[in-house]
Amino acid sequence: MKSIKPLLVLITTICIVTIIIPAILAIPSLKNESGGALVENRDGKKQQAGLDISRLEQSDLEVGVYRTASKKVETLPLEKYIVGVVASEMPTTFELEALKAQALTARTYIVNHLLSGKSSGLPAGAQVDDTVNYQVFKNDADLRVQWGSEYEAKMNKIAQAVLETEGQILTYDGRPITATFFSNGNGFTENAEAYWKNPYPYLKSVESPWDEQAPEFEEKKSIAISEFENKLGVKLKNKETVGTIVERTPGKRVAKVNINGKQFTGKQIRELLDLRSTDFSWNVQGNAVIITTKGYGHGVGMSQWGANGMAKEGKSYEEIVKHYYQGIEIASADTLTQQIVANK
Repeated sequence: MKSIKPLLVLITTICIVTIIIPAILAIPSLKNESGGALVENRDGKKQQAGLDISRLEQSDLEVGVYRTASKKVETLPLEKYIVGVVASEMPTTFELEALKAQALTARTYIVNHLLSGKSSGLPAGAQVDDTVNYQVFKNDADLRVQWGSEYEAKMNKIAQAVLETEGQILTYDGRPITATFFSNGNGFTENAEAYWKNPYPYLKSVESPWDEQAPEFEEKKSIAISEFENKLGVKLKNKETVGTIVERTPGKRVAKVNINGKQFTGKQIRELLDLRSTDFSWNVQGNAVIITTKGYGHGVGMSQWGANGMAKEGKSYEEIVKHYYQGIEIASADTLTQQIVANK
């Protein structure tokens, strides 16, 4: 009986090794060839979790950016330029789907601008500068300084938003739209023609209740009565009332206001008094006019805080842009970018 036990041990060991070794050898097949874990996207397709950031360098279309601080022109591939814009125009703490929506607005803007061929006032080789005159832009070196130890995590998040929307733009009737955006509204967006002169069929007032989540949703500003009168060229009839709001816009903002017989648009008041928005109310307190504004920005197009609010509720970037830009489509920019490259 003693001689049987070693034999049983040997047989058991062989069985265990036969089962375990193939299982161990099979483990690498759960990853792709580059070693990155595979995950599923919304369509159920497999994609690599690791980002191939080198793709940002591979665009045939380049953007010449006049750097206002260094007074030099910096030329970048299209998608790398988009990264620098998204990182500058929207907080990196925002949801990924909101950042994707911002990437679409940035890409649509620059493709539309390059198609126009306009670059007046810029030095040779530049199509845009890095300020709000076009789109705010910071390059990789700027962002490394700004983000410090958080650079890698933040850059990966922005790069993901850009690469997962790579080559996509917003179109209406097959043409790139004027993809305007702003920080946050008063609970509604505005018709384009209520703020600017020309109407756009896709820039119409829609509800944006997520705006109230913005920390700067409401602001009170105190202006001395003498300064108020001087900036507007008016005299208040008495020290108790300021003026009468005559008309409001589709976005619930001030369209027209009358101050002691002189009429202004809400946009004029905003610009003359440097207010955050055209949704304002006011009253006199002592020797000052107290003005309360709701929202921050012109209110036309996509609300950034609204986009983030929608993303927090589980909405995709496609749903976000189609809410804020009515009747638009998401399309490939390939044909247009090839046209721009050919015309250079």
